[in-house]
Amino acid sequence: MTVFQIISGILLLQLLFALWNAAQLPKLGAGPGPGDSEVQPMAASKVRRLSVLIPARNEAGNIAECLSSVLACSTSGIEVEIRVLDDSSTDGTGAIAAAALGDRACVLRGRELPEGWLGKSHACAQLAEAAGGDWLLFLDADVRLQPRALQAALSAAEAQGGGMVTGFPRQVTGTWLERLVVPLMVFTVICHLPVPLVRSSRDPRFVAAHGGFILIRRDIYTRCGGHESIRGELVDDMALARAVKRAGEPVILADITDHASMRMYHNAREVWNGYRKNIYAGVGRSPVLLLAVLMMYLTLYILPVIAVLYYCISGLPSSAVMPAVAVLTGIAIKRISDAAGRQPVWFCLLLPASILCLSLIAMASWRGSRSRGGYEWKGRRYL
Repeated sequence: MTVFQIISGILLLQLLFALWNAAQLPKLGAGPGPGDSEVQPMAASKVRRLSVLIPARNEAGNIAECLSSVLACSTSGIEVEIRVLDDSSTDGTGAIAAAALGDRACVLRGRELPEGWLGKSHACAQLAEAAGGDWLLFLDADVRLQPRALQAALSAAEAQGGGMVTGFPRQVTGTWLERLVVPLMVFTVICHLPVPLVRSSRDPRFVAAHGGFILIRRDIYTRCGGHESIRGELVDDMALARAVKRAGEPVILADITDHASMRMYHNAREVWNGYRKNIYAGVGRSPVLLLAVLMMYLTLYILPVIAVLYYCISGLPSSAVMPAVAVLTGIAIKRISDAAGRQPVWFCLLLPASILCLSLIAMASWRGSRSRGGYEWKGRRYL
């Protein structure tokens, strides 16, 4: 058996797993997902109090549209308050937020960042402190909600009995590095994380979360320690999800693409810096694990491409058949994850280039952890 037969076999198993795993992702607002029939809705009070909490640092280009989408949401049976924290912005974010909210304005001025805290966690902690709702929805300023988003999220949270509801908004991309790298967030989940275990297992290793959309009941947020308990974590969303699980509460990773969209980055520099900050921390700052993941990705998704090109150039097209099968299987896997994230069909053809870019950013992320400069994001430097 050749190396490429082995690689093709591994990728075929990965394809079958991705097909199954994508089908397990519960759809927000569509009732229980596969295997969730035992979840019974909670008896809801007549009016549910929800605090929509938006940390904003230099978000002048985003905050008005974000708030407009929140204000346009249906709130039948929900008492909603919206709080924005202006985290030392220098671009007029606070004034824009106040104008967008009008007489509903509740824009907080962020306190100075204490030692040992990272910026977003500190902002979220201040928002939670000022919130009056029984439910807290942490929302990034670049997220846009659809009209039924708040009701769908609350219904899902109540159906599972509390805990946390999170999901990946549909990612809007514009530049080449956005298209190559951003959809890989969903790719890694669909390929490697058994979705049912996010909710059913109490093991905090089985979590996935997106900080742009996190709904949690206030008492559970307090009991798990909130953002104060993860104040020094670079990947704050994953850290908060683990804290919720350690508190014995469920976490649901849902398909929220019908209800939320976002454009996380707007150019290659932002993509590079954003992922560079998070990748190494995301593997627990383990160089061995990072190297293992990169070697696996390069072997499965890059080596077959190199082999196909080599055999074709060398005039040995028959030898390129099995590597080509591996390449096509990898593309099919990427298409499954792209479909789950509602990305264009042709994005799957970019997989080899996506893996190469991700590998380069991952190596830069590791180097950043070893240097005194660390990482820079939104005018702050992190080590």
